Amino acid sequence: MSEIKITVQNKRRPALFCPLSAQLGTSAKQAASLTLVDQWHGAPVPFQAEEAEGGCRIHWLCNSLAAGQQTQYVLKQSKGAEKAPGVELKEEGEARIAVKVGGNLLTAYRYGSGEARPSLYPLIGPFGQGVTRAFPFEEVEGDDMDHKHHRSVYCAWGDVNGADVWSEQEGHGCVRHREFESWGSGPAFGWIGSRNDWVDAGGKKLMEDRVTLRFYNLPAGMRMIDFEVTLMASEGDVRFGDTKEGGICSVRVATSMIERQGGRIENACGAVGEGEAWGKRAPWCDYSGPVAGHTVGVAVFDHPRNFRYPTYWHVRDYGLMTANPFGLSHFRAPDKADGAHTLPAGERLEFRYRVYVHAGDAREGDVAAKYLNWVYPPEVTVEV
Repeated sequence: MSEIKITVQNKRRPALFCPLSAQLGTSAKQAASLTLVDQWHGAPVPFQAEEAEGGCRIHWLCNSLAAGQQTQYVLKQSKGAEKAPGVELKEEGEARIAVKVGGNLLTAYRYGSGEARPSLYPLIGPFGQGVTRAFPFEEVEGDDMDHKHHRSVYCAWGDVNGADVWSEQEGHGCVRHREFESWGSGPAFGWIGSRNDWVDAGGKKLMEDRVTLRFYNLPAGMRMIDFEVTLMASEGDVRFGDTKEGGICSVRVATSMIERQGGRIENACGAVGEGEAWGKRAPWCDYSGPVAGHTVGVAVFDHPRNFRYPTYWHVRDYGLMTANPFGLSHFRAPDKADGAHTLPAGERLEFRYRVYVHAGDAREGDVAAKYLNWVYPPEVTVEV
């Protein structure tokens, strides 16, 4: 196979550890046998290939590219290239898949029958400590123990055809793991693809979802997880009721980080604190605060293709941050808006988010630039 040249043009802003991809006309198996070389440094770059229509897509991370700068990679035959440590997924215990980056735990996907819904816990930050609350998975001294249903990082909704699939109060519904479509490890990222059934308190199936998680091979100072959710009206029409009690992508931060104890809430529009950010629309929202002597933050990015972008944020001073596209009557009161949405039978609603864990607050973590790198990545062109 001849060499394949890949040019990356970065026009507007610096790109630091930015995930990139390129469409190739070859199979994933053929591409995986090659080596991707950074022409500037002459060094191999970890990448991986996945099958795609018309060939495959390869994925890698661009470590650093200044605004207005161009760089080139070559995909070619090479022997003896060293492989950098990647992302490893491994079953550990009952219904738990541990995710390690460079040998260090990032998170674990928990999907057991005893759980109200699948979730990610713990979520380890840049200094080796958890950035989401331990309760209800563990009881830790000093942890707030309110809202048991706030399970670290998760997806849930409080009114699905009238059923509560958000709280864990008497009569609540659940999201039940059905099967994995795939999951695995890789040099650029690890991934999980799962299918779940949403059921009411009596076990009646309400709908299905497909969740795809991608965990990137990044330095310890930052972590990124792509969180994609497809809601499917498999059993008939599905009505998502207008309630503030829900989040398609939800995070409960560590107790030490909460605003009530000196933490900071900030969104893309410059709003600071619950009083300014709660119920407001913004492309991203960030929650930062101290953990074990360091300031750390968690941001959630909302993709422009998502329903009702930019989303509304149910973000509270006690540590909850959720992307909530349906609770308009609460967020836009008193204009009496109704945010309920009915998904017709057989149709689907797709959401894409990125969870970004960083050192410092939103400014120090360069959250705004990281969001724009996601939405408007450097341009990639392929020459065979």
